[in-house]
Amino acid sequence: MSSESGMSFQDHITELRRRVMYSSIAVLVTTIIAFVFHEQVLSLLMQPAQGFTNIPSGKPIYTDLTEFISTAMKASLLVGLFAALPFVLFQMVMFVSPGLSPSERRYLYGLIPAVIIAFILGAAFGYRVLFPPAIHFLLSFGSDIATPYIRIGNYVSLMISLLLWMGVVFETPIVLFFLSRIGIVTPQQLGRQRRYAVVVAFILGALITPTFDPINQTLVALPIIVLYEVGIWLAKFGARQRNRQRARELGLDGSEG
Repeated sequence: MSSESGMSFQDHITELRRRVMYSSIAVLVTTIIAFVFHEQVLSLLMQPAQGFTNIPSGKPIYTDLTEFISTAMKASLLVGLFAALPFVLFQMVMFVSPGLSPSERRYLYGLIPAVIIAFILGAAFGYRVLFPPAIHFLLSFGSDIATPYIRIGNYVSLMISLLLWMGVVFETPIVLFFLSRIGIVTPQQLGRQRRYAVVVAFILGALITPTFDPINQTLVALPIIVLYEVGIWLAKFGARQRNRQRARELGLDGSEG
């Protein structure tokens, strides 16, 4: 059995394996490089907690022999994945491109830098805006009763989870644009679901933030709502682009008939 692109099912499997192998090698190389600089990476992750006098000795602790090295490897893997993200996305696009039209390929190629920039903005928002007040709340709450000895493994896991989630959340406008561009959703549908989007934003705010503080949860929910509105605007643009393309295709078909 052959596909429309002229490749058999076995060819697709072989191509998929090749792309996955290339991506895995890229992630492995960038992770190794990041591990070489793990001290700088961990110091960067610890910066939002610097300056809090209620942290004993000003540094986190580790209580298991393998905790620090496993934390260093986890942080290095995160940096490695992010550093290899452009190459991995390119491999994904190259795998699906044979089944796409030239215009669809151009859109996918153009979305790669947009996806990367959106992820960077989301991670930066979590790092600079969201995490400092969250860590302040967690260190201040109950500090008169108990002394907060911060384990580095718990801290880094919390930071990595927050950065990843915020990076993913900031992809919302791009996802809505792409779905509108290929005709799965319409701007009208997205506009009608606005009230549900607000509810979902506050639910995500409660899930993403590490605290029960409504202020921190609102700091997450408000950007999600704004991103949804930006996504609606981009969806309108994507729908117009889709309508123009269909009109050109119908015009070509009419001229040929």
